[in-house]
Amino acid sequence: MEGGECSGLQLTAKLPIAQSPQFFHKVIDGLCGRALPRFQDYGSIWSLREWLEVLEGSSSFFRNNVGRDENSDEVANQLNGLSAEHQEVILKCLKSRKSEIADALVEKVFAMSSAYLQDFDWQLKFALSSDKLSALQMPLVNLDLDIRNNNTVKSVSIEMNKEELQNLINSLEAANKVVLQLK
Repeated sequence: MEGGECSGLQLTAKLPIAQSPQFFHKVIDGLCGRALPRFQDYGSIWSLREWLEVLEGSSSFFRNNVGRDENSDEVANQLNGLSAEHQEVILKCLKSRKSEIADALVEKVFAMSSAYLQDFDWQLKFALSSDKLSALQMPLVNLDLDIRNNNTVKSVSIEMNKEELQNLINSLEAANKVVLQLK
């Protein structure tokens, strides 16, 4: 995670724990194309600069960790510095809305009407859990997409488990059938 994302996520420690679930679910709503949380509702907690960092850091956290095991050491390391209560709220939000976030991210990739896929790369790796399930090996796919929109190229990186990869393949096959019918 980059420095800005980390400090933005760390700033969520200022948020009273009672307001945390609502805030993080609103952030996820924003990722899914619905309304983001509003600054006017949180202006007494963060300055405008902090607000922008909090939104970007929180959004980036959910975007980047949607394909990972929510109990992994890597995810936990990103939450270091936050209270156990804040960490628990964030992980519960991630776990409960993981598939919705993944679906929204895939839809965003395909919804760019004037964009097209320029290049792709994939990697297969194994995630090893360090606690009770240390012997479990779960294959993950890292899919890096370069999407050209007009004259700009944007890189999108998605990490998926086997089930999420199968959903993506099914979506791509369905999209291909539609494209073939239009020809």
